[in-house]
Amino acid sequence: MLAGSFAILRLAPDASIPHWATTGEFTSVTRTGDELSLVCPAENIPNDVDVRLRWTCLRLEGPFAFSQTGVLLSFIEPLSSNGVPVFAISTYDTDYVLIQEKFQEAALQIIRDAGHERLP
Repeated sequence: MLAGSFAILRLAPDASIPHWATTGEFTSVTRTGDELSLVCPAENIPNDVDVRLRWTCLRLEGPFAFSQTGVLLSFIEPLSSNGVPVFAISTYDTDYVLIQEKFQEAALQIIRDAGHERLP
């Protein structure tokens, strides 16, 4: 589990990337034709930006070979089956799963029960 709380924001597809969204242990910036999605530490968010939910970020120890299928699914399927919303991000080497803070305690138990180890 990464330290601190995280925020997930959606901006207009042509918006500039705010400087505050790119600092911290974990950030993610994804632009599509429909949106600019940002994930960053909640403490980075300026007071004038409304973010209602706080998220906990879990890092799946990698790297995982692209041929190694089902790793992320084995982590998020038990959560989904138990009504825990997730936001998943993959990098070249690592998968990250963000869980709303209000579900954190239940989610960690669900993941342990599913056989995943090294959780706090």
